[in-house]
Amino acid sequence: MLGSTHGTLTTDSRRTRAIACGERSGPAVHGRPAQTGDLDVSGRPLHADVPDLDLFFRPRSVAVIGASDAEGRPNTGITRQLADWAGRVGARLYPVHPSRPSVFGMPCSPSVAALPEQVDLAVVLVGDPLPVVEELAEAKARFAVVFASGFAETGPEGEAAQRRLAAAVERSGMRLLGPNTNLNAFERFRDDLQGPAIALITQSGHQGRPVFALQELGIRLSHWAPTGNEADLETADFLSYFAERPETGAIACYLEGLKDGRSFLLAADRAARRGVPVVAVKVGRTETGARTAASHTGKLTGADAVVDAALRQYGVIRVDGLDELQDTAALLARARPPRADGVVVYSISGGTGAHVADLATEAGLRLPLLSEAKQAELHQWIPEYLSVANPVDNGGHPVGDERGRKIIDAILDDPEVGVLVCPITGPFPPLSDRLVRDLVDAAEQTDKLVCVVWGSPVGTEPAYREVLLGSSRVATFRTVGNCLTAVRAHLGHHRFTTGYRSPFDDAPRTPSPSYRKAQALMRPGEQLSEHAAKQLLRAYGIRVPREQLVTSAAAAVRAAGLVGYPVVMKASGARIAHKTELGLVKIGLTSASQVRDAYRELTDIARYEDVPLDGVLVCQMVEHGVEMVVGITHDDLFGPTVTVGLGGVLVEVLRDTAVGVPPFGEEQARDMLAGLRGRALLDGVRGRPPADLDALVEVVLRAQRMALELGGQLSELDINPLMVLPQGQGAVALDALAVCSR
Repeated sequence: MLGSTHGTLTTDSRRTRAIACGERSGPAVHGRPAQTGDLDVSGRPLHADVPDLDLFFRPRSVAVIGASDAEGRPNTGITRQLADWAGRVGARLYPVHPSRPSVFGMPCSPSVAALPEQVDLAVVLVGDPLPVVEELAEAKARFAVVFASGFAETGPEGEAAQRRLAAAVERSGMRLLGPNTNLNAFERFRDDLQGPAIALITQSGHQGRPVFALQELGIRLSHWAPTGNEADLETADFLSYFAERPETGAIACYLEGLKDGRSFLLAADRAARRGVPVVAVKVGRTETGARTAASHTGKLTGADAVVDAALRQYGVIRVDGLDELQDTAALLARARPPRADGVVVYSISGGTGAHVADLATEAGLRLPLLSEAKQAELHQWIPEYLSVANPVDNGGHPVGDERGRKIIDAILDDPEVGVLVCPITGPFPPLSDRLVRDLVDAAEQTDKLVCVVWGSPVGTEPAYREVLLGSSRVATFRTVGNCLTAVRAHLGHHRFTTGYRSPFDDAPRTPSPSYRKAQALMRPGEQLSEHAAKQLLRAYGIRVPREQLVTSAAAAVRAAGLVGYPVVMKASGARIAHKTELGLVKIGLTSASQVRDAYRELTDIARYEDVPLDGVLVCQMVEHGVEMVVGITHDDLFGPTVTVGLGGVLVEVLRDTAVGVPPFGEEQARDMLAGLRGRALLDGVRGRPPADLDALVEVVLRAQRMALELGGQLSELDINPLMVLPQGQGAVALDALAVCSR
């Protein structure tokens, strides 16, 4: 840390209308300011509204409904904390209680209706908040906070109660935080810390504590939004708001679930446009974690592979632990943009340097070999028998005198070096103390990133507590793993946001001619035959083999002559999903007699298996390519998704796939392919020519267009195999399965 270091997407109607409490202008869409009403081809919004939350975090007036000053009552402590907070932000506080004339010496109103003025923020401390929320709506309160639990996190009855609460808020235009939230928004933040700040969003107050505690190590925090069950205000609202705040250096999130995947991605897109890093722990990597998160917050956790892909696609940095969240957010909030991506490991121990260099390389960081001239320069101060190529081993003694600073300056002066990582495995005064001071002084004189890993388990040493933690320019970590994770995120974030172009800018707004052709082929609630599914692909410009659908052996022979031998014959019917397993595919047929025999065999098997056919396909045989799979499915959170990966009969065994959440562009499609374990097959192996990567990318993008336009009508599409031919020859969909939504 620095100074320490399968359903359709539902969209909240608030995304498509002006926020009652005000909103700011959205990002540019096709060269003009985005406006509420900018929708994609499926009617979903293309920009994130930014609610004006200024009066939530700094209200002019606050009402506490259910206020108390009776000793021993939970509401008493809450009332006291809110009174203190209101004083700090300069707000007038109004206690509300039907039977108390005063609370903590302040006059108490008997009801919401009796409040002396319209309040900006009302905090509801009663067990049944719905009647109070309705009263607040009538009184035109701008914001309300509901702490009470027992809502969506408890099951169907709680879900129904939360829907009633949300409906009451929706009718009024008031905004609501909660239910099932806490007091974290009203914590005491240190106001003596300078520099860019971390804004914190959590769905569990306890899980935000480690990030909040960064203030004790000199890291500034500006806001904490504990979103709870998100009946109204959600993570996306605060993400959009924080991304617009000038003091925000990074946004740290602890997410158990997302209320609306689309809204979250729009907010993440806004942050990416503004270059604001977002670091998130997202619960639900495992089935157990997903179940627990749902019971806690009552929101969808999402299929984790899709969640992971969606976050990566919009530049959200996903970490696993709260310690990683602390360190990565702190580094990203305060580090300057990198001048270069080269990382040098510098240590007083060859063993330490070699170990950290291995870990850094494994983490994907680039460790450039220093030039011969630079090595010669370093050997002025470091013995010749020590390696200074990178990692740089100084042997220890040079850090005890003036040579130490010269070595550090020489490394940082190298134009290929953007980051210096110095692991100090333990305190070894005076060497470690002098080294720390030189690193801090050098960091003040450079715009490059200096990272120190203080490995002592004690952490009370003056070199650590006073010198390292006293520096706003050195990024200090307690573990090598967290250091490398944060550095990788720092370099990756700036690569991602440099020249960032939002996928939403190119999202289609009107249906294509392909869409109108596809409409005639859709059969609601039914699976299409292979022949019909391939017609759907043709409508969207995806190439399929030459083929004919026939209903007699004689017609099959004529079709084979037209298609050209050798041919493939396949049974075609809407109820056939796995033709190969049923013996309903015959390949490599080279004569009329083979075609006649194959036709009879295929139809006999279909009768035996009681599989209705619409005919037999006689297809061009396509060989000599890489078998891939491209598919469309629906995610409960993010809507239509596109999958690409290694295909063929082993697709379910290999499971080497990547996911994209539309809309996305060509660059993102290529990134999906780059992440495949079998990516080398497309480049050509064992003397085989490279595959037509451009054609594969084109199929992925056409499938995306299909997903966007047919998202509510097409529940599943599976192109497998998609034969990607040698470079320049294209790609051919040899088989396809399509299922229409009901």
